[in-house]
Amino acid sequence: MPLPKDEKVVQTSSRILRTLHGIFGPPPGIRPAHAKGVLLQGTFRPTVEAGEYSTATHFHRASTPVIARFSSSTGIPELPDTDPNGNPRGLAIRFMLTETPLRRHTDIVAHSVDGFPASNGEEALEFFTEIRNGTISDYLATHPKAQAFVQMPKPTPSSFGREAYYGVSAFRFIAPDGTQRFIRYRIVPQEGERHLSEAELKGKSPNFLYDDIPNLLEVRPIVFVLKAQVARDDDVVNDSTVRWDGERQMIELGVIELKCIVDDQDGEQKRIIFDPIPRVNGIEPSDDPLFEVRAGVYLMSGRERREA
Repeated sequence: MPLPKDEKVVQTSSRILRTLHGIFGPPPGIRPAHAKGVLLQGTFRPTVEAGEYSTATHFHRASTPVIARFSSSTGIPELPDTDPNGNPRGLAIRFMLTETPLRRHTDIVAHSVDGFPASNGEEALEFFTEIRNGTISDYLATHPKAQAFVQMPKPTPSSFGREAYYGVSAFRFIAPDGTQRFIRYRIVPQEGERHLSEAELKGKSPNFLYDDIPNLLEVRPIVFVLKAQVARDDDVVNDSTVRWDGERQMIELGVIELKCIVDDQDGEQKRIIFDPIPRVNGIEPSDDPLFEVRAGVYLMSGRERREA
């Protein structure tokens, strides 16, 4: 996972990272956003249809090992699960393609709201800077895209396994016959979504989402269906703030089963750096400028964690 080649993008990523540190001030070794999280491992089993839409390796195997991270928003690792600032929740999934002679993987990074507050790195930097400076209300009044994201409902799920997660940006799928289609990922809980009312939330413990994971896994795996929402020809595919409303073709790509919690949580949380850019044949990023900026932020933050 290299740094972006464009030095301006690298500088923007660095400034976003410093701004997030300024907002939350997490201790060394902790992510400055989505600091509170847990790693699980399991498997991905693709559908036949997935292989018809993309030549990507994990769509053409019987199964692929995965590592997944559930997380809460903010850079506060002790944030109570009952705090609404923990929404949207995050889900990152790593598909382990090969271990030898070189480790190869591809990732999906998603969160539990179908939207994003910025179209590019500069807008993202402005958004987080206004939060740091305490002037976000004035900013939202003149920035409708950011305001739309902030105003989206973000209820707290009853568990991480009863939440739906959405990819931020669009990707280009390349089929075996060369056909190209733009898609956005959706990760849908097999048991269905369930969110808590304010009254239900008041009776929950500060760590209920994370404490519940071992209990769930004792009974059965946590299962999600990976889907792809297919863009129409006139859809905007390079702006993460523009959603594809209305009817769209939805493809089932496969099933993700999370079976156990990863050993050595502290060590693995420091080491793993998820990558928003797929870097696998058969799946390419769209021209969304957020891809490179996010990749820069993730890599710089990961290097900080590893050095802590």
